[in-house]
Amino acid sequence: MLTLLRLDLKNRITIALILVFCLCGSAQSQSINIPPIDIDLSLKQVSKHVYYAEGLAGIGTDNKGFVSNASVIVTKKGIIVFDALGSPSLAKKLKEAIQRISAQPIKKIFISHYHADHFYGLQGLVQTGTETYAPAGAKRYLSRDGAEIRLNERRKSLKPWVNETTQLIPPQHYIDQDLKFSFGGLDIQVLHFGSTHSDGDIVMFIEQDKVLLTGDLIFTGRIPFIGGNDLIGWQKRIDELAKLPAQWIIPGHGSAFKNFELGSNLTKSYLNLVHSVMKAGVEDLMSFEEIYQATDWSAYEKLPAFNPGNRINAYRVFLNAEKEALDAE
Repeated sequence: MLTLLRLDLKNRITIALILVFCLCGSAQSQSINIPPIDIDLSLKQVSKHVYYAEGLAGIGTDNKGFVSNASVIVTKKGIIVFDALGSPSLAKKLKEAIQRISAQPIKKIFISHYHADHFYGLQGLVQTGTETYAPAGAKRYLSRDGAEIRLNERRKSLKPWVNETTQLIPPQHYIDQDLKFSFGGLDIQVLHFGSTHSDGDIVMFIEQDKVLLTGDLIFTGRIPFIGGNDLIGWQKRIDELAKLPAQWIIPGHGSAFKNFELGSNLTKSYLNLVHSVMKAGVEDLMSFEEIYQATDWSAYEKLPAFNPGNRINAYRVFLNAEKEALDAE
């Protein structure tokens, strides 16, 4: 059973205004500045109903912001989109790619988690009749100053595709429990995992196609980004996902794969290394720099996003390990 946390009046008004802006193409272009973007974005089909757009492995501002994946489920009643990419311009390209494979409207959009590279595109996808969903942790993200700080940074680093008209769009529905529903002839599970990679994460399993959409619980092709506080819980969630009868797995970053154990190994091994070395170092009263320099990072140091991301990941885990050690005293 699902509990959907409804938006307050202010957020409902925000979404209503955006929907008014999107009633037709001319109104949208006048109200929301969506510049064209020169990116090769196409949909790869993995099953009868499921396609995905694969971003380039890298940090959030590489490849004009196209670094994450978005999945598309084509049903008899309309399109379901899982993740909206990192800018309205990218989302517009995604919508054009969808229109090349189906004339169906976009009926539901699920955002795996509220990180900029996964939800900034909402503005370019939401239209009249579209329902939007995200994990309850998205509300925490939107309530913090950091959300606006990140938006202002992306208005500079991804200008003009993220610009002064780009807004932080809340979902219509917040998910705080697992959800199972049928739509357009497909049975779909949405699993709510709370704060693992981020403030809140969901994954989706399409039963008939046996396709699993993991969001950023799994990375391939680059080191993971650690945005949550529970690395042990994150690894346990990956083990839970391994029990699903998935024949295709589409991660939040990187190429889709079939062998779950092999495809999830990078994420699990990296999380285990960062957590174990930082925890052991804190217990030995070592400084962060001492732990970092003593750690063998060679298995990951040639991967995309290592140089800008690894030290940040490690320091976040170090601070959490220190807090846990203090709380245990």
